[in-house]
Amino acid sequence: MSAHPAPEEKAPEAAVRKAPSCSASGIAPGSARLPEKEFSNPPTRAHDPKAHVFSFDQLSHFYRQPGEFTHRLNGDEYGFEGLSFIITETHPGGGPGLHVHDTEEAHVLLEGTARYRIGSETFTVAGPYVANVPAGTPHTFVNAGAEPFRLVAVFGSKRPGTTRLGPNPLVQLQPKACGESDLRRLQASPPAPNSGAPNAR
Repeated sequence: MSAHPAPEEKAPEAAVRKAPSCSASGIAPGSARLPEKEFSNPPTRAHDPKAHVFSFDQLSHFYRQPGEFTHRLNGDEYGFEGLSFIITETHPGGGPGLHVHDTEEAHVLLEGTARYRIGSETFTVAGPYVANVPAGTPHTFVNAGAEPFRLVAVFGSKRPGTTRLGPNPLVQLQPKACGESDLRRLQASPPAPNSGAPNAR
């Protein structure tokens, strides 16, 4: 992969897997049923900011449609001087809305295939990789593979600011059995901007 992928650059053919077909229920065969509503949950267990290790039950936990769970660690709450993290479980076809941060961001994906929009560039890439998202650049991604993937986002700030810009332009309308009406509603009703909110992604 080049440092700046050309528009519509494709991952190696062998690395790209077809998206799963949908059942009559709208859930891909063999996949877990995803929540019907978004949620934002605080940590379920307290943490000591002076600790060296934090378990996921000590982090805030979110679900955003369509198909992305996240655990989030804002560095200023966990003893980091200049880092924050988001760890995702992103299901096929899922990803965050279009958004922008006030700090640079790196994405680390060891396995899976993602389709990105970073600024004006759109491209597909297969893991393992590290993606560079410059500060102030609108961006998003979707899981373009057939299985959920786990992506780690690293921010060069102890509390990155986020502004939501709208729905994910990479989310493709699925057949009706896959919830076309829900996706149309999501694309037609972008969320209100939420500058600086830690859970905006």
